[in-house]
Amino acid sequence: MKGNHDNYASIFFQRILNTMIFFLGIILSLFLVKKTIFLIQSLALHDDKTSYYYLVEGILVYFLYFEFLSLVVKYFQNNNHFPLRYFIYIAVTAIVRLIIVNHEEPMTTFVYTLAILTLIISLLLANLRFVRDD
Repeated sequence: MKGNHDNYASIFFQRILNTMIFFLGIILSLFLVKKTIFLIQSLALHDDKTSYYYLVEGILVYFLYFEFLSLVVKYFQNNNHFPLRYFIYIAVTAIVRLIIVNHEEPMTTFVYTLAILTLIISLLLANLRFVRDD
């Protein structure tokens, strides 16, 4: 009897999780549309005051939204499972954004690049045939 209650509990919480991730996908879609409009306006109204760093930062944030939305899609396509490699893609993009925004300290930038290298090596290892799960 206890196993039956555990099964109901896991189904119940899985449905709650799926619903919340669905709503997260909707919210991310709205932010993606908002960022698209912002980028189009920034390009159309580009003047000398607009920094290229600011524009590149906006594009990288756009890709972060896109990658998180792709992660939500993959979650539902892979039977409620998040593939590891998508988290690595998001981490690399976030660190690249951080380097573009904050690149005054050479040592800090070097540490960020080492973090990217570590993530890329992890991605290569995760994509090996015997490790890959999707």
